[in-house]
Amino acid sequence: MQITLTAVFQKVPEGYIGFVRELPGANTQGKTLEETRENLKEAIDLVLEANKELSAVAIDSTTVIHEELLIS
Repeated sequence: MQITLTAVFQKVPEGYIGFVRELPGANTQGKTLEETRENLKEAIDLVLEANKELSAVAIDSTTVIHEELLIS
C-alpha cells in the first residue's frame, strides 16, 4: 500500500523543523534537511504505532470487525 502525505519543512537557525500536514503529532527537527526527512519518517512510524495501541485499548472489550483499507 502506498499513501502520499505532505511533509512541510522550515529552515530555522538550528537547522530544519518538519511535520506532516495530514498527521498531527508527526513532527521533528534536524541539523540538515536530509536528517530531518529521515527523522520525520521515524516520527510517522511512532505516531502510527501509538495510535494503533491506543485504539486497541479503546476497543478491547467490544466486538469489532478488522479489515484492510486500501487507499490509493
